[in-house]
Amino acid sequence: MKISVCGKGGSGKSTIVVLLANEALKRGYQVLVVDSDESNSGLFRMLGFDRPPVPLMELVGGKKGLRQKMGQPSVLSETNIQTAQIPEEYLLKKNGLKLTAIGKILQSLEGCACPMGVLSREFLKKLDLAKDELAIVDMEAGVEHFGRGVETSIDSVLIVVEPPLESVNVGQKIHELASGIGIKNVWAVLNKVPTEEIATRLKAELQERHIEVVGCIYFDADIFNSSIEGRIPVNGVTVREIKEVMNGILSRAGMPTPE
Repeated sequence: MKISVCGKGGSGKSTIVVLLANEALKRGYQVLVVDSDESNSGLFRMLGFDRPPVPLMELVGGKKGLRQKMGQPSVLSETNIQTAQIPEEYLLKKNGLKLTAIGKILQSLEGCACPMGVLSREFLKKLDLAKDELAIVDMEAGVEHFGRGVETSIDSVLIVVEPPLESVNVGQKIHELASGIGIKNVWAVLNKVPTEEIATRLKAELQERHIEVVGCIYFDADIFNSSIEGRIPVNGVTVREIKEVMNGILSRAGMPTPE
């Protein structure tokens, strides 16, 4: 299963990606995290790596060389790409967890991120996962990646929604766009929710918009304290809450936990 994690900027997408990846590892899955957010540079640290992988964009000669080199011999020119085929410098590995990155905006006047969207779409389309492997994709904030067609290459969308109404509105737009291209597995997870009352109101608001909620992550000071250090706790209330989110995702997608 390829899960795209989407939402408004600041909603906590990367945190949810890390929590899901850690939970999937505990359940026996091999996990590939795909960093498709060209602006957030700290995901590798949150996952416990001491450096980022070399971006896949460099494998095709950078943004300027994308069109010319996508068809030239490399792993990206293959019809199907298995994780084991990705060159070592482009894939970090640790205890069943793997991390690859599409590319980043590194300097002023670099141009738009559209080539990275093209590479994300083509890489995810060709990615051939093993039976016990999950791909969790950390998408850029907002909905522009739908315009680039990235979600045509995945099968599940998880929308991260926090209390502000704008986050709910962005979530509704994501739901509409994902459903519009035929993705049936589209769910929301509530994040940074301060009280049960607000969780109930958010769930009702999303239900009115026909968006199914698979779980709720309440505000946790430990998460915020850890995030200052660029890491995510492996224990605590939030870790227990993400188990219910993962249960909801796997059961709805018909995915068994590996033996």
